[in-house]
Amino acid sequence: MSASKAVKDSSGLYEVERRARHAERPGFRISELQIGPKQQVPWHYHNNIQDTFYVLEGQLRIFVRDPKEEIRLEPGQSYAVRPGRPHLVRVLASTTTSR
Repeated sequence: MSASKAVKDSSGLYEVERRARHAERPGFRISELQIGPKQQVPWHYHNNIQDTFYVLEGQLRIFVRDPKEEIRLEPGQSYAVRPGRPHLVRVLASTTTSR
């Protein structure tokens, strides 16, 4: 089996194994990211958007600031990051995670 080529985000700042957009309308979007064990979504925040994470498979770690926390999610679990709160996303285990 050949390794799949990583996909860059629209800003070009980070790579994920796969990205799919399932729905979009003004103020709302559903995107699926498949994050590999050596990939992460770097520290960032959104001014007007709540980022909600829902794990399909694997395990996810979300690091947040203000206040500092680490959230660990497994399949079927979700977590919402309020607008303006910095966060970083990684997989917890050595497996690929879809969120």
